Amino acid sequence: MALPTTSINAPFRQNNAYPTTSQQAMALTMRIEAKKAELENLRQLRDLSSALATQMQALEAKLSTLKDGTEAIACVLANWQSVLQAINMATKKAAASAQDVPDPTTVDNRPSTLVRIPTASIDALSNA
Repeated sequence: MALPTTSINAPFRQNNAYPTTSQQAMALTMRIEAKKAELENLRQLRDLSSALATQMQALEAKLSTLKDGTEAIACVLANWQSVLQAINMATKKAAASAQDVPDPTTVDNRPSTLVRIPTASIDALSNA
């Protein structure tokens, strides 16, 4: 009896063993494909991260330039109050000296010029 049972079970063992190996190979192939897709995604992420880092460095340089310009503007604006006060004092002094002059027809009511630009050198440059 042992002989017929062995001959009957032998084909079943082969059939059971073959699909298991095929299923394992298919599962392994699917896992390899999933890992390849994951690797490609990681490479894309690395490339995009590198591009983002480069853009951030460029942005840092531009912000540094902007910061320097802002500091220069802040310095000018801090001095602007002093400039306006100097103009105001000069205007008041010119108005006070205009009131002291006896003949108002000869005096121009505008404030005196605060900045004088030599026109002789400008004429010489334009003729050259």
